[in-house]
Amino acid sequence: MQYRQQVLSPTLLLGLRNEGDNVKKTGSQILLECLRLEGVETVFGYPGGTVINIYDDLMDSPIEHILTRHEQAAVHAADAYARATGKVGVAIATSGPGATNTITGIATAYMDSIPLVIITGQVPTPLIGNDAFQEADMVGITRPITKHNYLVRDVRDLARIVKQAFYIARTGRPGPVLIDLPKDVQIDSAIFEYPQSVELRGYKPTVSANPRQLEKAVEMILAARKPVIYVGGGATLSDVSDDLLRFAETVQAPVTTTLMGMASFPKKHPLSLGMLGMHGTFYANMAVTNADLLIALGARFDDRVTGKIATFAPHARIIHVDVDPTSIKKNVRVDLPVVGVLPDVLPRLVEGLQQQNERLVDAIEATQGWREQVELWKEQHPMTYKKTKTTIKPQFVIEKLRELTEDDAIITTEVGQHQMWTAQFFDFTQPRTFITSGGLGTMGFGLPAALGAQAAFPKRQVIDVSGDGSFQMNSQELATLVQYRLPVKIVILNNNFLGMVRQWQQLFFDRRYSQTCMELPIDFVKLAEAYGAKGFQATHPDEVEEVIRQGLATPGPVIMEFKIAREENVLPMVPAGAGLNEMVLAS
Repeated sequence: MQYRQQVLSPTLLLGLRNEGDNVKKTGSQILLECLRLEGVETVFGYPGGTVINIYDDLMDSPIEHILTRHEQAAVHAADAYARATGKVGVAIATSGPGATNTITGIATAYMDSIPLVIITGQVPTPLIGNDAFQEADMVGITRPITKHNYLVRDVRDLARIVKQAFYIARTGRPGPVLIDLPKDVQIDSAIFEYPQSVELRGYKPTVSANPRQLEKAVEMILAARKPVIYVGGGATLSDVSDDLLRFAETVQAPVTTTLMGMASFPKKHPLSLGMLGMHGTFYANMAVTNADLLIALGARFDDRVTGKIATFAPHARIIHVDVDPTSIKKNVRVDLPVVGVLPDVLPRLVEGLQQQNERLVDAIEATQGWREQVELWKEQHPMTYKKTKTTIKPQFVIEKLRELTEDDAIITTEVGQHQMWTAQFFDFTQPRTFITSGGLGTMGFGLPAALGAQAAFPKRQVIDVSGDGSFQMNSQELATLVQYRLPVKIVILNNNFLGMVRQWQQLFFDRRYSQTCMELPIDFVKLAEAYGAKGFQATHPDEVEEVIRQGLATPGPVIMEFKIAREENVLPMVPAGAGLNEMVLAS
């Protein structure tokens, strides 16, 4: 199932524009009307003095507003709303500390290329630079973590800026755009006219790939004997799961995904290698290490994927397809750069291959031995763990969760061991159903992300898989779930540790567990009840299935806490500085 952005028809847009012809509106009214014309239905935020005019006008707007308990959570929720729907997410915060509280959320979205528009209040323009009460230079602060940002100084520029912000956020390589809106600009009035199009000198994202480069790619694919398709988050963001499946089956090449590319290719497919990299599968890492051709699609060769650069895909020629030319050759050598969007590139590659029908048949026959080798690696080193009848293993909880949700849930995660166990053992098959913080690795992301995904799809099952450490980063959003009757289910894998750091301390620091033991035990069932939610707990493997069944069947928000094996590790693992073929394997 794919979720594509809803676009208003030109006729409807024209009609809406005409409504505003020669009509004066305040800045806050213009902002909300612009959001409406951009198809925004839901925003997340937290009010304050410099955005009070916006919040007053929201009372008369059809746009739904969800009040989070923290501005960081508002941005994470808008981020997940965007990831789940393909639309641009929107968050609002007041000036000063409200605005600076959004920074972690903005950086999270920036690293994962998520389309957001963040609106922050600012002190009146005459006071900017005077250290006024709750003033913060948001343009300066967010310059490194936004695709673009604006300080609006004239209400007459506001509609144009909002139009540009949404265009920049969603086109090319997506990303967050910040609009800093002074209080006096919100109060000032202007004739409202919404631009019909955007023309930005110097910003012309490449959509269609160079035909010569695609011809070269086809030749390289036909000549390969050990090809691997390497899929990143760009495949998820551009909704090309069907095109990707067709391409992989045309080439008959094994497919491995990054954490962000997961769910863009069904994990149960015979060609699937699962995730590669630091906690990737043995067979994915070995396939990349031995490949003679690596076809990278919408991926940025992150260090968690490559391991030691000098030993990454040492025998492979590399084709790198990406909409962002600055990402190509940034981290690894590339033999063939292809700049363009995947919805354009993949069908054209398939067409080019099929035009070489006889050579394609010969190439598939010539790579049969390679596919057999990959299958042998799968048989020799499957994803596994030691089962026990006395202690709850986290992998077992994830497997049961996958079984009982029947592959029809949107899963969010925090960051840490639980995140990697989810990636390893959930077996995602539907696009946009795995929502997690990749590049920034933000603890506290999962709960507000689940909030945003549930707001986008009120009738779908949304589950946040969390660790006890990460959950406490934004646990206050339980109140938001209860207030808005968002029936998110929260799975807490509780080992009373900051598990991933503890794992590194165990393996590389002689078990010196410095500041990673969460010594104060939290009763998460009582915490749920304190917020008006329900809570269930399992302490024995025999209780796991019943707790999950009971939790999923209970209306409203629910916490399901599982007391897991305290020193269980995420394996396989590529140690820092090692190559992908130097994995620590599960014993």
